[in-house]
Amino acid sequence: MKTATLRLNFNSKDTLELSQGDEVITFVNRNLEPYRGYHIFMRALPALLRQRKKAHVLIVGGHQVSYGSQADPSMHGHDNWRDVFKAEVACQISPEDWSRVHFLGNLPYDAFIRLLQISTVHLYLTYPFVLSCSLLEAMSAGCAILGSDTPPVQEVIYHDETGRLVDFFDVDAWVRETCRMLDDPESRQRLGQNARAFAQSRYDLNTICLPQQLDWVHLLLHRTTKENS
Repeated sequence: MKTATLRLNFNSKDTLELSQGDEVITFVNRNLEPYRGYHIFMRALPALLRQRKKAHVLIVGGHQVSYGSQADPSMHGHDNWRDVFKAEVACQISPEDWSRVHFLGNLPYDAFIRLLQISTVHLYLTYPFVLSCSLLEAMSAGCAILGSDTPPVQEVIYHDETGRLVDFFDVDAWVRETCRMLDDPESRQRLGQNARAFAQSRYDLNTICLPQQLDWVHLLLHRTTKENS
C-alpha cells in the first residue's frame, strides 16, 4: 500500500514533505473562527508544541467568517479571527516551535484528503451547531479524532469508540488527550478504523445518502401528484 504524503511549498526554495510516518496534528475549518473552536485550539497550541517537539501542526481554513460575527479591529486589534488568536498566543511560542505550525488556507480537495490521510491526530471543535462536512471526511479517511463533547459531534463521535471527546472549553484537557493519543498508536488505529466504518455505514454517498435523497424526492413527487389529482 502506497504511503500518503503531502508536500507543502512555502516559496520557490522552501518545501516540506510530510507522510504518515511523521507526527502530524491537523485542524480544519472552512474559516478560522470561534464558532468552530479555533480560539480553544490556538490556546492549547503553546503547550502542545512544548510537549511535542517533533510534531507539525497543519491548520486549514480561510480568514473570513462563515458563522458568527467578524472580528472588530477596534476591540481585537485585527479584522479577522485567525490573526486575533495568532497574536494572543504568539508571545508563548518560540520561533523554533512556530516553524512547525503551518497555516495552509483553503486547500484543493485532493490536497485536503492527503492531509487527512497523513494526520496522526485530528482535532475537531464546534459550538452546538450543524455538523461540518470536514468531520465526516476525516472519519471516512480513518483519522484518529479528538472532538469537542458538544452536539452535534456526539452524533458521530462515540467516546473511545469512533473517537474521543473532550470538554469544549478545557484547554488543558485538549493538550493532555492529544498527547495521550499521539503516544498510543494502537488506540489511534482502532479509533480510525471504527470512524471509517461508521462513516461508510451511515454516510456513504452511493449506497446510503443518495438513495435516501432520491426516495425523499420520489415521495414528495408522489404526494404532490396525489394532491393535484
